Amino acid sequence: MADKNFIELLKTLRDRTGAGMMDCKRALLDAENDIEKAIDILRQKGIVKAASKAGRVAAEGLTNVKICEKCGSAVILEVNCETDFVSASDKFHELVSKVTDTILEKKPATLEEARELTAPFFADATIAMGEKMELRRFEILKLGEGQAFGSYIHMGGKISVLALLSKPTELAKPLCMSIAANSPSYCKLEDIPNSVRERETSVASEEVKNDPKLANKPDAVKAQIVERKVDKVLSQNCLYLQKYVMDESVVVGDLLKKEGLDVVRFVRYQVGEGVEKPACCE
Repeated sequence: MADKNFIELLKTLRDRTGAGMMDCKRALLDAENDIEKAIDILRQKGIVKAASKAGRVAAEGLTNVKICEKCGSAVILEVNCETDFVSASDKFHELVSKVTDTILEKKPATLEEARELTAPFFADATIAMGEKMELRRFEILKLGEGQAFGSYIHMGGKISVLALLSKPTELAKPLCMSIAANSPSYCKLEDIPNSVRERETSVASEEVKNDPKLANKPDAVKAQIVERKVDKVLSQNCLYLQKYVMDESVVVGDLLKKEGLDVVRFVRYQVGEGVEKPACCE
């Protein structure tokens, strides 16, 4: 078990430098637990220079997908940087490729573990390109018996989709294109958590309650109207109820039923979604 004092030193060093766990651990051991010497060691290796950019917002970047049919696994991930200029560079594309290969090969269980595995790539790339970069998220999917993967990368990596399908099909890529275009959150209505439905029901109930045109309607009728409103809103986020991007006269769920096919799971990443960008100060 690690010495409690060493763990505290390690935490302090990480807080002061922003460097990775293993880099800090090695530096502390080399410095014989002297924090200031450890910082110098990290500076000499260029790691602190990279960490000094930790306060910046990295909201640009690329997503990527890679499938390994031989090992029955696939990975989807997002790597961020600060500017479109860097995200378009060959060096950044090389970084994303290295990170993708490493995660698919090593199959880390957590984001922290994945970041530790790929930390040297990011340290070198940050120094070379002068921007904050980070692995934001990733997911690894594994094939079950008879299943197949589908994938699609849009606009060179601005959006990526990875899908796990119930069987091999020529529709794999078009289905992923539909997911990329329509941005569903769920496959079917029944996949939506109760908490989400309850929130939408609360909103719809207030709308019905405050609608003067419905004031004299029986409670049972109002309840039906609320249910229809909720289903309409939630259906917009369900893949099976959306229009098929290759033929908008077709609903995805109907197409899947006709083909005897199911989307077991999908993951859609779009660069920077959910990242709060700073307001321009110029």
